[in-house]
Formats: sequence, C-alpha cells, structure tokens
Amino acid sequence: MDPVLDQALQRYDAGTAERADLKLLTKHLLKLLVAKAPGHAVEVRVPPYGAVQCIEGPRHTRGTPGAVVELPPELWIDLALGRATWTDARASGRLRASGERTDLSPLLPLV
Repeated sequence: MDPVLDQALQRYDAGTAERADLKLLTKHLLKLLVAKAPGHAVEVRVPPYGAVQCIEGPRHTRGTPGAVVELPPELWIDLALGRATWTDARASGRLRASGERTDLSPLLPLV
C-alpha cells in the first residue's frame, strides 16, 4: 500500500483519523470497487467524499439512478476492508440500497 494511505489507515485504526484521512481512504477504496466491478448500473455514494458508478448493466445518464447505495465513510471503509459485513451494515440502518444489483457483498472485501 502507498505510505500515505498506510498512514491514513493507521490513524483510522487508532481512532484519530481526520477528514482528510477519511476522504483519502474513501476515494481510494471507491477506485478499487470500480476496478473490480466496472460499469454504470449502480451508483455508490459515500457523502461527502465521493460517488462512483460501477457494475455492468444499463447506463445511468440523468436524474437519480435506478440503483443507489449510500453509506457513511466509516462504514464504507469497514466494508471495503472486510471489517464489517454487508448484512450487518444493512441491519444497522446506516446503509441504504435501492434498486437492482445493489447487493455489493460478492465484491467485498476489496483488500
């Protein structure tokens, strides 16, 4: 892993991560998701740090996409790193997923 990412992750693990660390980790992990599942069928939103389209299927071009996953940065980081499960995240109410192909569990963890 990149030293800057590694340091951000160390601060995250220590509970001392700042906004810049959350942004860096979120964006990096979203890029890994797109690399693993390219496409435009599902929009994954991690406000306020990023949003990407991924997974093969119908392309979204205007308005609200038909398939959206939205979750806070800390939950995204934990899911992407395998520290939380999709099922537990859904049950917590902190993850919202609507539309087809929004179950990202087969793609997680990313690292």
